[in-house]
Amino acid sequence: MKTMTINKERLKLHIEQLGEIGKTADGGVQRLALSKEDREATLLVAEWMKEAGLSVRHDHFGNLIGRKEGQNPCLPPIMIGSHIDSVRNGGKFDGVIGVLAGIEIVHKLTELNIVHEHPIEVVAFCEEEGSRFNDGLFGSRGMVGKVKYEDLQKLDENQISRYQALKTFGFGIEPDFIDQSVRNKGDIKQYFELHIEQGPFLEKNDYPVGIVSGIAGPSWSKVKLVGEAGHAGTVPMSLRRDPLVGATEIIQELERLCMNDPEAPTVGTVGIISAFPGGANIIPESIEFTLDIRDIDLDRRNQVVRKVEEKIIQVSRNRGLEYVIDKNMEAQPVKCSENLIQSLVETSRDLGMEAPIMVSGAGHDAMFLAEITEIGMVFVRCRNGISHNPKEWAEIEDIAAGTNLLFETVLKHI
Repeated sequence: MKTMTINKERLKLHIEQLGEIGKTADGGVQRLALSKEDREATLLVAEWMKEAGLSVRHDHFGNLIGRKEGQNPCLPPIMIGSHIDSVRNGGKFDGVIGVLAGIEIVHKLTELNIVHEHPIEVVAFCEEEGSRFNDGLFGSRGMVGKVKYEDLQKLDENQISRYQALKTFGFGIEPDFIDQSVRNKGDIKQYFELHIEQGPFLEKNDYPVGIVSGIAGPSWSKVKLVGEAGHAGTVPMSLRRDPLVGATEIIQELERLCMNDPEAPTVGTVGIISAFPGGANIIPESIEFTLDIRDIDLDRRNQVVRKVEEKIIQVSRNRGLEYVIDKNMEAQPVKCSENLIQSLVETSRDLGMEAPIMVSGAGHDAMFLAEITEIGMVFVRCRNGISHNPKEWAEIEDIAAGTNLLFETVLKHI
């Protein structure tokens, strides 16, 4: 059994220091993409990259990239990454541990003077969460050529476009030249990502880490229902065209459809809902709400999406409403590389770890990198399976174990 190589105390310190940027009153973190908090975090992470022996730059999608050359700089790099932006009032481990694990791995390679043929890149992808412009995985989608110029025109709640936010973020980012930052097949040898599980499986079964076999594909949409505003006290119930009541029918149908097969991992969520004009004594004129539907089985997910859309049409017709369905993003479920799964399994055994193979219900940057390279993912146990919440927590021993598993695996491939 091999002993741990990585520096657990340095990794812990980095997590704690980064968690101070955008810290909320209840101990959570809020760092929306391309915000002043994100810029402060980027500067700090870039400094740690340099200390580890990486040269640092940004591409035109806003991705922070650190690179350590190998003996043969013409070879495609091994890439390790995740993100440092957060959801609104989220936790301090989500995404962060993947970036900091990559930096720690390179730090140890540098300290131990380990010679490697392939270059290594550590990436903090821009706006994985989608909390500012409501379409996540932006940086990784961009890197593989899945971002269009119209995606840059999306507006945040303050009517600032993504184009403006990128343009003013600094670091040499020029959104007019995003095509220059696209990677193609063969440009990256392999991609590795460490992440907290964001679910209860590992803790429930007493495993510190798990090896991911595949990632569920999300379908993200925004729905708008338009009815007729009126006085809450004077319009009879039978004459109302109330879009909020219609929305509740649709949301209940979403839950029913996702729970139809108890054995299936299908999940559906309405995370944002808003009424216009939003008065306590006014029947709403319009309702907007988001739809997030995920499954590891593409056909099953698409069937749920289709049935929800049929319900939207039916409810709108029955209640005299107009509707608009705006599809923000649809991603296919992704399988991790069998080669890298096997490599991670063998390494975990060498390290004396029990690391079960499991599925990710959450989306990750890895799912888009899979379009151009092999991907491998390691999950770390998190307390009570809680994530996207200030209570999010992972023990440093588990994070260090996952980082060490990646370190020893990467050694086999560089």
